Amino acid sequence: MRQYKHLSLEEREKMYAWLEAGVTLREVGRRLGRDHGGLSKELSRNRKGGRTYVPCYAQRRAKRVGERQRYKAPLKGPETLVYVRQHLRGPFFWTPETISGRIGIDIKGAAIDTETIYRYIYSPKNNKDRLWQYLPCGRKRRMKKHGRKVQNKGKVPNAKSIDVRPKLVGTRKVPGHWETDNVCGIRLSKPALSVIVERSFRVTLISKVLNQTMLEKTRSVVKRLEGKPKAFLKSITADNGRENYGHQDTSRALGIEMYFCHAYHSWEKGTVENRNKQIRRFFPKGTDFTHVRVGHIQAVEKIINNTPLKCLGYLTPYEKMSKYLSSIKST
Repeated sequence: MRQYKHLSLEEREKMYAWLEAGVTLREVGRRLGRDHGGLSKELSRNRKGGRTYVPCYAQRRAKRVGERQRYKAPLKGPETLVYVRQHLRGPFFWTPETISGRIGIDIKGAAIDTETIYRYIYSPKNNKDRLWQYLPCGRKRRMKKHGRKVQNKGKVPNAKSIDVRPKLVGTRKVPGHWETDNVCGIRLSKPALSVIVERSFRVTLISKVLNQTMLEKTRSVVKRLEGKPKAFLKSITADNGRENYGHQDTSRALGIEMYFCHAYHSWEKGTVENRNKQIRRFFPKGTDFTHVRVGHIQAVEKIINNTPLKCLGYLTPYEKMSKYLSSIKST
């Protein structure tokens, strides 16, 4: 089957000259190897001012119309495009994976692949928008994942190793198991953030601590957890930092077991490490928490707990916890 090919400027000029010389349109078509019906449409479509046919004008107009017809809206359409760009930026700061998983819930029938969003972000056409700066790591170029060597050093006094932690905790099927860590500010500043995350629902509690001593850390953890129902207080997993040396006081105050990761094995408390990564998007490295207001921290905590997560079926931590509490009340 012969494919249609648009008229070239040379063909338009020849047609114009032959018609001016009195050649019939059908004969012009025969000479050009074109259907005379198509040439008739060309004359009626691309007349300058609707009256005179000018070959150079007709060429420019045909090119302009063709480009407009071949234009494809980025990311499948305007609605999807607006959704992606809006949720990449603050105050959401959603990852492409989160956007891909959640869009079908918020917009009926909408779908977009994670890789498509990444390609859009890193497309040279979008360099001026600098969309990469809204990603968790904020890199200008996409990077490959690399491992790193670890050492086994450090020991918290009277600590219970994560090795003796019940295997059930690792399944995340039972709520009430928490992980904790600190997010530090600049080196010369004492204030920091104490972060506590529930492993099943990923509910995150963020508190400002005046310093990173064990007394201040213990006070912060106890204050944020002491009002929780007993069903939500089963264990806490922490690292070997000196701020956790008061773990026995925390255990007594909350009636809860505390377990400790192996030294330099941060992935053993990967839930809180993941949350810390998200918190860093609001408080980048180099932030002096001396000047960060408590109200700002509370706002960030609310945003994080209202961000859909893939591991929760793209529900938010608050939605997942609310759903669980509703199921308990109905039984």
